[in-house]
Amino acid sequence: MDKEFKNRNIKDGYKFLEIEAPSNDGWSKFKQVLQRTFKGELFVGLWIVLREMLKFNIHTVKYPLEKLSIPPRYRAIHKLQRLLESGNNRCIGCGLCEKICVANCIRIDSKIDENSRKEVLNYTINFGRCIYCGLCAEVCPELAIVHGGDYEHADEQRALFAEKEDLLTPLDIFKVGKQKEFPGFGAPSKDADKFIKKTPLAY
Repeated sequence: MDKEFKNRNIKDGYKFLEIEAPSNDGWSKFKQVLQRTFKGELFVGLWIVLREMLKFNIHTVKYPLEKLSIPPRYRAIHKLQRLLESGNNRCIGCGLCEKICVANCIRIDSKIDENSRKEVLNYTINFGRCIYCGLCAEVCPELAIVHGGDYEHADEQRALFAEKEDLLTPLDIFKVGKQKEFPGFGAPSKDADKFIKKTPLAY
């Protein structure tokens, strides 16, 4: 039993690796280089490259003329949603997204208006600091801030600040009904159009 345990090569079909002796002089090294060069692997690799080039089957995307489809759960540039009834933004200025932001990149300036309601004056996100974790979208009680599919936000400056007007869904898109709704608490149901009534209040 002791011999069986000491012998590590007891499995059937065990193959030993043939290791070449290290070359010491220059002539041996030169022969080793020639032998490895003309062994065939180099030409096999060149043939594979040439074969793929002659297929003319281009797998690349001609960006920006062509773009890859973004999955629905992709976390890209934030979007502020609008209310379906009045068309105003859903943000109530609670500040939860600002408090939970681990990158400390969201700033909200708000005030109390004459109707004792909180009015959002300025909503900015520093995309130079944002890590796109999605915590702000998860904690929002009104589903006001979500992640959209716009991932092109390159800028000459190091930090790009997005104002609320840039994040808010444009009115022309909203009126056509192209605002993308996300499932969750507060999201409208599939038959919400039957129950929506225009409210006189602008909130």
